Amino acid sequence: MSIFDLTGKTAVITGSSKGIGRAIAEGMAQAGANVVISSRKLEPCVAVATAIRAAGGKAEAIPCHIGDADQRRQLIEQTRERLGAVDILVCNAAINPYYGPIENTPDEIFDRMMSVNVRCNLNLAALVRPAMAERKSGVVIIISSIAGISGNVALGAYAITKAADMQLVRNLAVSWGRDGIRVNGIAPGLIKTDFAKALWDNPEILASTLKQTPLGRIGDPGDVAGAAVMLASDAGKFITGTTIVIDGGITVANRL
Repeated sequence: MSIFDLTGKTAVITGSSKGIGRAIAEGMAQAGANVVISSRKLEPCVAVATAIRAAGGKAEAIPCHIGDADQRRQLIEQTRERLGAVDILVCNAAINPYYGPIENTPDEIFDRMMSVNVRCNLNLAALVRPAMAERKSGVVIIISSIAGISGNVALGAYAITKAADMQLVRNLAVSWGRDGIRVNGIAPGLIKTDFAKALWDNPEILASTLKQTPLGRIGDPGDVAGAAVMLASDAGKFITGTTIVIDGGITVANRL
């Protein structure tokens, strides 16, 4: 049996109707997990779940707006009813409605970003913790961003939420480790998704990024999926409290 095998595990992935979330769901399904596809609208979730089943995987579609407490509870409850207890939670859903200097970020937008990108991850993780602690086994993965590692002129508020997600990972790993729960993060660089289209579709930003990235390209959603499968499986069984950077090397490159 492969150390990356997830057969029999149930994985809930938020924001998984497209982009990084979908790639992670597909990767975990290929590794044998029963995956729950979740985003705000049912139809895109059903489409992805159907595609995964057509490829031989196991998937269910359960819509959820993670900013809604009732919908978060229903997501976990319906997962338990259909597939059993949650073994793996991937907090991928996030918002970034503002692009510009951080000092110009409207208060209501800043508060909403902190709520959805950070607090809701904590709330959702808290819902799966009791059953994981009872089994002394569980994995939580929070998708952060390299924006949370350094200062950013245009993505300042978003960057703060992603830095907070990295700290959330560390705090939960320390608090929940004795319960057999591992908590880790993934910080992607520029990935070709609809969410990041404003960046990679800008010729100047794309050219600058390619010039600074040692691997000479931007990422694909599939580039993130492998790390998520590793962290969820026995291949990552002694890893907790860390955030893996997946950025083609841009954060360690000499930018002169």
